[in-house]
Amino acid sequence: MMRLVALLLCVFAFACLAMAMARHQDTVFGGPLSVTRTRGLRVAGWGALLGALWLLVADQGWALGLVYYSGCTSVAAGIVYGALVGWERRLAAR
Repeated sequence: MMRLVALLLCVFAFACLAMAMARHQDTVFGGPLSVTRTRGLRVAGWGALLGALWLLVADQGWALGLVYYSGCTSVAAGIVYGALVGWERRLAAR
């Protein structure tokens, strides 16, 4: 169960970090967000990544926790990347 929670935290984290980038803000929101919101997205993203790491290390120990964390971050990054590509293609088809 902790692995699923950690994976969801990683997906949330990478989504926040992606939305903190100007290019993705233009694609998703149609323009740049304020500096405060961008900074908040970055803090939320890094905080969620640290939270996922803490959960996995607390559940599995350092050896396996880091391995699971690496896997979660890889899968989560792929999910967010795929979602952004799909979003951009959907906008281009309009």
